[in-house]
Amino acid sequence: MPYIKFLFLLFCLILIGECRKHKSRKRRWSGAVESYKHGAPLTGKRMVDNTKSRKLKTDNLLRVDDHDFTMRPAFAGPAVPVGVDVQVESLDSISEVDMDFTMTLYLRHYWKDERLSFPSTTNKSMTFDGRLVKKIWVPDVFFVHSKRSFIHDTTTENIMLRVFPDGHVLYSLRVTVTAACNMDFSRFPLDSQTCTLELESYAYTDEDLMLYWKSGDESLSTDDRISLSQFLIQKFHTTSRLAFYSSTGWYNRLYINFTLRRHIFFFLLQTYFPATLMVMLSWVSFWIDRRAVPARVSLGITTVLTMSTIITGVNASMPRVSYIKAVDIYLWVSFVFVFLSVLEYAAVNYLTTLRDGKDRKLKEKAREQSLGLAREQSLPCTCGMSHTGTMMADGTYSESDTNSLAGYTRAPAPEDPPEKQERIVVHISLDNESAAATKKKTGFRSFSFMQNTHAIDTYSRMIFPGSYIIFNLIYWSVYC
Repeated sequence: MPYIKFLFLLFCLILIGECRKHKSRKRRWSGAVESYKHGAPLTGKRMVDNTKSRKLKTDNLLRVDDHDFTMRPAFAGPAVPVGVDVQVESLDSISEVDMDFTMTLYLRHYWKDERLSFPSTTNKSMTFDGRLVKKIWVPDVFFVHSKRSFIHDTTTENIMLRVFPDGHVLYSLRVTVTAACNMDFSRFPLDSQTCTLELESYAYTDEDLMLYWKSGDESLSTDDRISLSQFLIQKFHTTSRLAFYSSTGWYNRLYINFTLRRHIFFFLLQTYFPATLMVMLSWVSFWIDRRAVPARVSLGITTVLTMSTIITGVNASMPRVSYIKAVDIYLWVSFVFVFLSVLEYAAVNYLTTLRDGKDRKLKEKAREQSLGLAREQSLPCTCGMSHTGTMMADGTYSESDTNSLAGYTRAPAPEDPPEKQERIVVHISLDNESAAATKKKTGFRSFSFMQNTHAIDTYSRMIFPGSYIIFNLIYWSVYC
């Protein structure tokens, strides 16, 4: 019995020890899981939260409360050098109507503030978010000629502050800015535009703060995936100079310059090609019969209205500038060609109407002359003339014959000798030949006039296309 009791007690002690070990392992695992949830790795040892130590508190470490950070570093001393570099994330849009552009970028500032130096055995920097920025001094850089700008705040404010043990500070923020861009549309849409984003300190002159590009031209970097639908980005580059304000003084100003060249293919399809087709369509009327008035008039009016619509559509998407653009020259010259084709048919129609009226009058006059000549040739007597008389082709006598008839009575005249009769017949035949020559000359003039109306269309078929081709050669050689 004693031996059995001893074994039982030993078994109980072993069981109690195993239970305690199990509970200890469970507590260590729970602590490791909680540490992992807060960003610590899973290890066998429990993580120590050093931020609970009072001596490592940020305000005490950086001595934020020991200094007046409303004043710049080295106040009343030399100017604080502040280096700047920019990484362009995207070029969102270019607006011709508003003459501005929108850009998203990472803006970084570098300076030294000895008030933020702290002791460190590892010489590692400390990184903070935007909450510490409100407690220390940061450069007051703003965008000149900016219309709208904001710092991204999703999911938190996109601000980063990194402090090094020797007091050097890196201040970075992600910002989207919409700034004005003075554009010149005199060569639109065959133009290139240069826009500029300008950075400057708002309060500190060059005696207090000196802005400069930290790495020269390498201070500006861009994403290779940046692209625009209507523009080709040719180059980015940086410059700097002093800006003067009469009331406050000289300021350092940094410039981000980028050059854009417009893609022409869109405007070729939407503007130039339709305008050229309308001009060519207006030439079709030169091959249509001049008597087809509805066809030629409707064709001319249609092309004129279509050109007006194209001009209105182009100007609706452009600012109301006070100078002539390259596209205006092309469209308005095309409009003039279309309008002249309508005027050409108006001239042809007017001359045709005028010619028809003259032909009608000439035919009536020729008919009256032929009837009068027929009456003269059918006269039965010489009305008692005793001398040779000449009767005109219009059925009247000459003035001398009329005077010789004065005082004679209507009596049967003696038979004229054969010589007189032959003479009368000769005069009548000569008058008939004169009338025929006059009729032939009138017919030739009418024929020539009719040919001239046809010649207007014939010449237009060559003059209009030739002139338009010459205009296109000059236009594209000047603007391309």
